[in-house]
Parts: sequence; C-alpha cells; structure tokens
Amino acid sequence: MLSVNSNFGASVALQSLNSTNKELNQVQNRISTGYKVASARDNGAVYAIAEGQRARVSSVAAVKDGIDRASSTVDVALAAGKSVGEILQKLKAKAVAAQADDLTNDQRAALQVDFQNLRSQIDTIANAAQFNGANLALGSASLNVLISDLGGSTAATGVGVQSAAMAIPVSGSALVVDLDGGSAMASGDLVTFDLTSSTAAGTFSVAVELTGTMTVDQFVEAVNAASGGKISASYDDTTGEFSYLINDVAYDELAISSGGDATVLGEGVAFGPVSTAGSNTFQVTGFDFSLTGSILSPLASTDISASTAAATTASNAIDTAINSLNQALATMGSQAAALDIQNGFLSTLSDTIEQGIGNLVDADLAKESARLQSLQIKQQLGAQALSIANQTPSLILSFFR
Repeated sequence: MLSVNSNFGASVALQSLNSTNKELNQVQNRISTGYKVASARDNGAVYAIAEGQRARVSSVAAVKDGIDRASSTVDVALAAGKSVGEILQKLKAKAVAAQADDLTNDQRAALQVDFQNLRSQIDTIANAAQFNGANLALGSASLNVLISDLGGSTAATGVGVQSAAMAIPVSGSALVVDLDGGSAMASGDLVTFDLTSSTAAGTFSVAVELTGTMTVDQFVEAVNAASGGKISASYDDTTGEFSYLINDVAYDELAISSGGDATVLGEGVAFGPVSTAGSNTFQVTGFDFSLTGSILSPLASTDISASTAAATTASNAIDTAINSLNQALATMGSQAAALDIQNGFLSTLSDTIEQGIGNLVDADLAKESARLQSLQIKQQLGAQALSIANQTPSLILSFFR
C-alpha cells in the first residue's frame, strides 16, 4: 500500500542507517583512543577491573622507587666500607713497617703520624656515607624497606610449627650471626624437617644446611625449595616469628630438629594450628664503620711508635678488623642482592599486569580498521537506500495525471 502518511520502507532504512552510524562512531572512538573499553559506559565490569589493576601498577612503581632508594643507600655504605678497607690495608703496611728493629725513634714517630692521619679519614668517610638522609655505615642504623604493594603477605592458616617471637626483627641479616642469641647454632648445621602422618605410614624428610652468610630470607627460600612446596615457610618482620605450614594433604605432623641448637628457628616446638600474616617489608641492617664502632674501635688509640711489640699488636688488630669488615660487607652485599632480586620481580610483575590490562581494554586496531571500511560502505549504502525509500511515495502523483 502506498501512503503519504507512513513509509515503512523509509523507517526500516532509517533504523538500519542509525545502527550503522552508531557502530561507526564506536569504531572511530576505538581507533582514536586505542581502547575498546575507554570508559565505564563501554563495559562497566571490565572498566572497573582495569582501573583496579592500573592502581596496582602505580603502587608497584612506588614500591620500586623505595627499593631503588634503599639500594642506593646500601651502595653508598658499601662504597664507604670499601674505602675503609683500603685505608686498613695502608694502616697494615704502616704497622708492619714499624716492626723493624733498625728504626729510630724519629722514624717511628713519623710512621705514627702517617698512621694517625690515615686513621682519621675513617670517621670522615663513615660520616659522609649518607643517601637521602640515611647512613648504614654509621652507628647501628637499619632500614625497613617496603618490598610489596600489598599490606603484608596473604594471611595463611593451617597446621605446622611456629617459632617463638624474637625481640628484634632481623630479616635480611645473617642467620647464624644475628639469630644465634648465645645458642650453639653454627655454620654447617643441618636443620631437618620431618613430615609424618597420623593415619598413614611414611615420613618425608628434608634438611637445609646453614651457612655463615645465609640470611633469614635465604633460609626461608631454601626451606621452600628443598621441600618442593610441601612446607610453606615464611618470616614475619613484625613479630620476628618463623612459620612453617604443612602444605601437603598427605601429612599432618611436622617436627624440626638440628645438629646444634636452632630453637630460634622452631626446633623442638610442637606442631599445631598456625596463623601468619607474613610481611611486606625487608630490613636492611647497617654496620658501624667508624672508629667508635665494634669493628674498628680497637684501632682508635693504637700507637705503633712505642715499640716493635706495639707495632706487632697493632698489625694483628688490623687483621682482625679487616676480617670483621669483610664479613660486614658480605652481609650488606647479600642484602643488596636480595633487593635487586625483588626489584627485578616487581619490574616483571608491573609489565605482566600492564599486559593483562591491555588484554582487557586495548582495541585490535587492525580489526577495527577493517571494520571501519566496511561500516563506511554500509553507511553509504544505507543513505542511498533511505533516499530511494523516501522517493517511493512520489509514485502516488502518477495516479492523478
């Protein structure tokens, strides 16, 4: 039926053209922004997820900045320690030279002056080893470094063993040095973890050997690796507790033993319910490289001019100081390496999260480009169809000729 009041064909053509225009606008927006989900209007659920992950990326970046500052602080302290070590070597040479019997008093006095001048530089170096207001080469300074953007490791609850709390958290410090507490725990001891079942026969045992330079964190990693995940070990900086969760349904009992005295690690503690919040901080422990610190204080008043015997005593004291300094530098170096590992992980994590965000919201520009051309053709065809449909009622005029 032909009618001037209604034109169904034109209505259909107009609806189709409007639909095409809407799709075309959507594709143009995707191409111009690069996003298939640019706002909550596009897809509310996906947009909310993406925004949450973008916030996570920003948080990770802030944590990385903190780790970078801490690494720089440690590097400055290590540089100071290296310089102090070089001075100790020169002091050693002066002390050895003063041991000669053919030296006159004036010559010994000259050596002592050189000795004092070199020694005075030690405090200057230690005092100057600052970065961003922190100095790990002076006094008993320590630095708590945020290593995760999350508020502590995910809370874990289960059956296992939890050590007694220690008064001073020492994450990142040397295990057998700082956690010994007067016990017999020493380098070379084997800490054994025995998993058993109350309902089935069989025991799973794994041992971790302690070393002189092993840190708290390295010990935790060693337990997790050696057990193949059957034991989930962690350390809480807040409480100073080691926690070992049984992570295998085949076992429900855990016992810890060692060849020495590892009570601070949980030896002899009965298994039972364990709940741990974990920690998202890493403690970097500094050492005192000044003449008032325990490492170098024996050299503060050393006089190599008194006699050959005094020079020999000074030489021996310098040897002890060099050994202690090297141990301190080794500990700080391991802490710096741990920070580097965490920093590398955070970089990978950030890249992975950003890739995940891209998978959610980024537009496939090659696909959208192909769609753009297709929709442009449809738009032209739709406009032509609407024009033809609008001309149809004009046929009515032919009936009145």
